[in-house]
Amino acid sequence: MSIVTAEIIAIGDELLYGQIMDTNSHWISQELDAVGVRVVRKTTVGDNRTDILTAFEEASKRANLILITGGLGPTQDDLTKPLLAEYFGCEIVEVPEAVAAVSAYFTRRGREMTRLNILQGHLPTCCTYVPNEVGTAPGMWFEQKGCYWMSMPGVPHEMKKLVKDFVLPKLSQVFDLPVIYHKLIKTAGIGESWLADLIKDWENALPNHIRLAYLPSLGHVKLRLTAFGEDKKVLATEVDEQIHGVLPLISSYVYGYDEETLETAIGKLLKNAGKTLALAESCSGGYISHLITTVPGSSNYLRGTLVPYHNDLKEQLLGVSSATLMQHGAVSEETVREMATGIKKLFGADFGLASSGIAGPDGGSPDKPVGTVWIACAGPDFVEAKLLQLTQDRMINIQLTGVAVLNLLRICFLKHNK
Repeated sequence: MSIVTAEIIAIGDELLYGQIMDTNSHWISQELDAVGVRVVRKTTVGDNRTDILTAFEEASKRANLILITGGLGPTQDDLTKPLLAEYFGCEIVEVPEAVAAVSAYFTRRGREMTRLNILQGHLPTCCTYVPNEVGTAPGMWFEQKGCYWMSMPGVPHEMKKLVKDFVLPKLSQVFDLPVIYHKLIKTAGIGESWLADLIKDWENALPNHIRLAYLPSLGHVKLRLTAFGEDKKVLATEVDEQIHGVLPLISSYVYGYDEETLETAIGKLLKNAGKTLALAESCSGGYISHLITTVPGSSNYLRGTLVPYHNDLKEQLLGVSSATLMQHGAVSEETVREMATGIKKLFGADFGLASSGIAGPDGGSPDKPVGTVWIACAGPDFVEAKLLQLTQDRMINIQLTGVAVLNLLRICFLKHNK
């Protein structure tokens, strides 16, 4: 069974200008991956004859399947159809069935069809007409130059219907598709290079048909295991065996798998144990509370939150002593310990979380530069605090603080609830 490769070509100046985000290519990649087709290149090209023809030629050398979106409108700047006809050396002629479908589309909506709309029912003689039931621009399927090609409108809902109804069933007819199986291991609290060093021997021993990729993001590193073969159940078992082998090395950093988020994992821990949580957020400004409340059912374990930005509120509401604030400042281990303990007591929660720091871009000092953040977790009989030394970017600092606070809760929960 050979590997089936694909290239996605997105056409339109608006994509290059940043006026429209190319969500089509992302969605198509997911659909192709699910059926075992490997996307090897995504190309974005503007409304330029030479550039489009060059993209066609280069794609034909790289991939077995080429999926094209955009450029099928009725105006002169829509070049995809005439350039496909030019590339394959065929004429564009009226296809009565296609014209009738466009006409019916306008009739259903009580609108008059123009001459330009009629031209959307004119297609290259070398393509197979693929009806577009939710729009006016038909799909076009080509089997040329050793490749299979599909041209579709750039309108997302039109493209998706064509992929679901025509492209995916067609692929199973023209290709002997392999199986690709993915599994994500999600970690927090460790950087990519440190993680790679921990598991290098395990990674080097992976079988040839199982590959590992590191997918870092703010505060997280995802390990993606991808297995190639013919039987999904067999691949899933093999990947699970590999995960079982690596977990002893990284289990303290692993919070979940696949679509699970850190806030979802925290929610499960609290809900299953019947424990509750309260937060006092200074520098994170409610961001951590936002993450927690994105999880359905969070009202079962979240008691409440405060954003005590001003020191007076830290004193009056959370019981942070004026002596602590005077001697150590708001951004200090001593202050966040008292904040975490105070919010836990105030809301009658099992756990209290606190953050206080200098998010930036102003407010730093030589002793406490921008990016200095203290976080704390208070439990039934403990308080643990941690210093974060982050970046110069305010939003990045807020996001990293959110991940770090939730991960601190996870670590404390597992440590003290054995």
